This record gives sequence, C-alpha cells and structure tokens, in this order.
Amino acid sequence: MELIFEQTKDGRRGYSLPSPDVPSHELTAAFRRQTTTHLPEVSEPQIIRHFVNLSVMNHHVDKNFYPLGSCTMKYNPKINEETARLHGYTRIHPLQPQSTTQGALALMYGLGEYLKAIVNLDGITLQPAAGAQGEFTAISMFKAYFNKKKEARKYILVPDSAHGTNPASVNFSGFQPLTLPSSDNGLVDVEKLIALMTPEVAGLMLTNPNTLGLFERNVKKITGTVHDKGGLVYLDGANLNALLGITRAGDMGFDAVHFNLHKTFSTPHGGGGPGSGPVAVINDLLPFLPVPTIVYDGKRYGFDFDVPDSIGKVQTFYGNFLVMVRAYTYLRLVGAAGLRNISKSAILNANYVIQSLKDDYLLPYTDYCMHEGVLSGRQLKESGLRTLDVAKRLLDYGLHAPTIYFPLIVSEALMIEPTDSESKETLDEFVNAMKKILEEAKEQPDLLRNAPHNTPVRRLDEVKAIKQLNIKWKT
Repeated sequence: MELIFEQTKDGRRGYSLPSPDVPSHELTAAFRRQTTTHLPEVSEPQIIRHFVNLSVMNHHVDKNFYPLGSCTMKYNPKINEETARLHGYTRIHPLQPQSTTQGALALMYGLGEYLKAIVNLDGITLQPAAGAQGEFTAISMFKAYFNKKKEARKYILVPDSAHGTNPASVNFSGFQPLTLPSSDNGLVDVEKLIALMTPEVAGLMLTNPNTLGLFERNVKKITGTVHDKGGLVYLDGANLNALLGITRAGDMGFDAVHFNLHKTFSTPHGGGGPGSGPVAVINDLLPFLPVPTIVYDGKRYGFDFDVPDSIGKVQTFYGNFLVMVRAYTYLRLVGAAGLRNISKSAILNANYVIQSLKDDYLLPYTDYCMHEGVLSGRQLKESGLRTLDVAKRLLDYGLHAPTIYFPLIVSEALMIEPTDSESKETLDEFVNAMKKILEEAKEQPDLLRNAPHNTPVRRLDEVKAIKQLNIKWKT
C-alpha cells in the first residue's frame, strides 16, 4: 500500500495512508491507519557513520586478520556479493514454474558439475544447508545403502581428532559412533583400524587433512581396508581448502564427500551462517540421493523427483541458493588452475606461520602441515595463564584469535588457519603479535589475564554468555 508524504500542521514531516475515500483492496478500514505516523528523518552522514561505527566495533575479515582454523573466515571477493544480489536471483521463488527459473537451474546444475569434477565423483546433491547437514545426508545415504542390501551394520568409525559434528551425524543417521584412535604421529592408527573394521562396521568418517592439519599419508590403505570389509568411506570436506587441484576424493577412494561452499568457496561465514553443504557420491550411492535431483535433458533444466530409493528431502526446497551463486561466481573467476594455486598458497601460509612460531609455542606434531597447523600453549601454565588469555590479548592487537582448545587431543591447542588470501605482511604482523604476547606472559601476566583492554566489550563469562544470552542494547 502506498504511503503519502505530507507536512503536518506543527511543521513535522510524516507519512500517512491514503484517505478513506481512496479505494483500497489490500486492507479493510479496521486495519488501516487513520492518523499520521511520524518516522525519524536521518541525514546521510548520520546513517553512514552509524553503520561504520558498528562495523568498527566488530571484527571481520575486511578489517583485519581472521586466522580461525577449521571455521575458515576466507576472503570473499565483492563480485560474489554483486552476483548474489542480481534481481534474477533474488526475486525468484522456489515454487515458480521451472520454465521461468531456467537461469537459476542452469547455475545450480553447472555448479554441481564443477564440484563433481573437483572431487572426481559421480553424483551430487546441493540441498544440505551446512557442512553438518552434509555429513548427516551422506551417512543417511550409507544407512539406506546397507538397508537396501539387508546388511544390519551398526557402527561408523570416527577418529578421535574428528570434528564434533561427526559423531552427532552418525547418531542422527541411525548408526553408533566408534572411536578410532590416532597414532603417535597424529594420524589414523591403521593397525587399530584393521582390528576395528568388523562386519558390524558400516564405514569410516575421515577428515583429510585432519584437524591437526596433517595429511593422511596412508589414505589409500585406509580406504582400501574399509572397502575390503564391504564398508564405505566418507570424507569430511571441511578441510578441502588444502586439496583443491592437488588431489581428488574419488582418487583417494572416498565414496562420499561434503563441500563447505561457505568456507572453501568464499561465502562469508561467521556467527553461524549462511552455509551450504553439497554432497558428492559414487555411482553406487546415486539411488539414495535426496530428492529432487537437478537434471538437464539437453534443452531444459529441471527437478527429478523420481528417485524411488531416495532418503527424501533434507532441506526445505532445493538448498541455500544464494550461497551457490557466490560459489559459482568464485569458481568461474579462479578456474581450475586458480584452485590449485589457492591450495598451494593456503599450505604455504600455514607452514610459514607454524614454522615461525614453533620455537615460541609448542608444536606437538612436527610434520609439515597443510592449510592449518596446531600449536600448544601448555608452557603458559608456568605463568598461571591459559591459551584463552593469549586469544583475548590478541584482540588488543586488532587481530582475531585462532581456534582454541580444539582438536581435543592437543592440550591448550591453538589451531591457526591463515587462508590463501593473506599477504606475508599480514602473517608477519600476526607472528610478531604472538611473540610479543608470549613476552608479556612472562613479564606482565596480569596484562593477559585481564585482556582485552581496548575492545568495546571486555572479557565475558563464556559459560554464562551461552546459557544467559543477552543481546539487548544497553540503554
């Protein structure tokens, strides 16, 4: 309904609805405003300053370094945002006739083809709206596969270094998680795998590189061991940033893999979203893909709901479409050669940081890492400090903290993922800050213990903040 601008008797500006004698089919008189509503008038400089100041109070990847391992805050080219705002993409509805959404369907189909090629697998679903939902989707397909074969397998092996969502996905899919220990070098203990891989085990969820940032050198032996017992192997694709253009999941023997489009392919990811977790699979799992699948008959794109053994829908409609637009844009920009350079740069940056800090902080596993590395702040205990104190002090240097206390197999862990897009100057700034903080820990431990000192919000009680979330603006 159109608002009419008017000047009121007291000289104030306001907006009112059309007078009652103006025909209106949208609202009955009982629901129409009869008096003028006054809206605040704010100048352009005021509103710009308001949002800029809010932006400065927050930390984000456009402001400074964000080395958040395992939850990548990767630079997202601004062209991604431009394409995701195109009216042809933002003004469509999933219930429109397919004849009117051919452009969007073509993009989804093309993105699926790119993703399959990147991992060398045969089929894909774009439905899952997060990495964890991708895990759940893949393991649910494993369940359907074994049900179809009338094999009552009960367990899925999960390494002790896995992301916490892995055992949760196993449980939700109807299996039980069984812990697979790591060896002394931080990799899968192959002998333990052989012992655990009984006919009751349906398969293995493996993160490669693992959460320590280490590549499983015996990956072909691992996948072969599971396959020899009739099991399936799933690749947690959260760390795919290290593999692009270098090696492919299908070549390593994986039967399914999920992609984190919001991490690997550059959608901004913070505060829980947005996300997208497509799942690619081998031919044997195609009959169990969620419906609908996206198909192309040479002339038109469409949805295929005729998948009798499908696990059903896992997400409302067809997935988080605008994240797909960003990922498609990114892939078209960088191309196949660019993907390989991205991974090489991520690996180089991570090793530069870890090697620069290994004599200051502890390096529990000394192999060269892939896209991320894990240090330990155990020696801080000598000063009565914890890794958390380092993380809080980093905020005073204008840098975001890395992931801390994960993976769980490393005491006082600092998981650092620089990503491919950071310069050497930025990495040096981070390294120097970490070294300076260690000096402060020895000379002025209270400086760390009471940090941060320069942020809009001081140190919070993390447990209380989770249990008693208060997001009301202070008045």
